[in-house]
Amino acid sequence: LLESDVALETAEKICNDLKENLVGREVKKKEIEKIIKETIKKSLEEILDQGEIDLAKEIKKKKPYLILFLGFNGSGKTTTIARLAHFLKKRGFTINMAAADTWRAAAIDQLEKHAKTLGVPLIKHKYGADAAAVVFDAMKHAQARGIDVVLADTAGRSHTNVNLMEELKKICRVNKPDLKILVVDSLTGNDAVEQAKAFEEAVGIDAVILTKMDVNEKGGAALSVTHTIKKPILYIGVGQEYDDLEKFDPKKIIKNLLE
Repeated sequence: LLESDVALETAEKICNDLKENLVGREVKKKEIEKIIKETIKKSLEEILDQGEIDLAKEIKKKKPYLILFLGFNGSGKTTTIARLAHFLKKRGFTINMAAADTWRAAAIDQLEKHAKTLGVPLIKHKYGADAAAVVFDAMKHAQARGIDVVLADTAGRSHTNVNLMEELKKICRVNKPDLKILVVDSLTGNDAVEQAKAFEEAVGIDAVILTKMDVNEKGGAALSVTHTIKKPILYIGVGQEYDDLEKFDPKKIIKNLLE
């Protein structure tokens, strides 16, 4: 499990489940392997079963519907926003984007390029502007034009950066997002757990999107993050194109981990 990037705490839970199920039981020698695999599979299913969020159904409940994206620098947040915009647009929803990562001018430029390619309006302020105000203006723009969904970027932040975490709290306080999605790089291993804990404690997370899953086939991060914060994984990023966003399938992860 550790070799598959499963966090120690999660690996221990699975091993303890196995111990509880096996110790003191009489098992025929030829059935041992089957029972071990079945027990581990059941543990994995329990960890990954965090309910489902039907995004299309949720969005229809409120207009405009605000989705806030959180995560570390380099997790693939901006690309994920573009992919989700593409995904929702194909399903008939109207969208605008909020460039609320005002700490990096490059982040605003990057999101602007995606917005132009996708034909989606982008609401932005100057570099260094108040991020909460950018999201607020994007919501006002969406209300005025009858837009369904606002996808808001935020600055990539480390859980040790107090100022950025306070800014995030302010964005949430002012704008009250309907859904807070944590974008996690599946290659970060145990760091993914620390990130998930930090964001969950700071502002609360509703769901997760895992990126770079085409590189990390084992998907131990999926297991670790869901075990840590008990929140569902919505989608996984599996490539470089806009269409490379897949609905998360727990069965695939379990199969990969047990092979």
